[in-house]
Amino acid sequence: MEGFTDAEWGLLVGLPQAVLLAASAAEEDSTRRTAAEHAAGMAAIADARQSASPLVQAVATEIVARLGDPDGDDLGVEEASLPVFAPGDPAAVAADALDRAKAAAQLLDERGHEADAAAYKHWLVTVADEVVTAASSGGVLGIGGTEVSAAEQTFRDELVQVLND
Repeated sequence: MEGFTDAEWGLLVGLPQAVLLAASAAEEDSTRRTAAEHAAGMAAIADARQSASPLVQAVATEIVARLGDPDGDDLGVEEASLPVFAPGDPAAVAADALDRAKAAAQLLDERGHEADAAAYKHWLVTVADEVVTAASSGGVLGIGGTEVSAAEQTFRDELVQVLND
């Protein structure tokens, strides 16, 4: 997109996926629950292609072009063969996503259009919300548990704070 260097554009395009992964990794879940979180996050990313913000549309379109449409038949090889992400250090994944979110927020505040910056930041929080509410944590055989764990809520709250959304 015009106005951004390749590195800046890479930051903006990679961040929604980083938020998805960090939100999912915040709470250790079963493979089924983690897959549901990933699907919800990818749907939130893909849905943003309809955003009123040209920046959000462009970023979402690029992500879907790279990974495939979660609602379509055009899933790329990368998406179809992607294993469930289970990091050894979820705190490091969250810290990385938050650091990148801070850098993106600063970039957009300094150089981006105000409406696009606000829309992009809000979209990142929406991605996190969709992921953390996609599958309950805890419980037995899908019964009981909490919709959003304390760890998931903490990541979401820290993301909001970093983005000032």
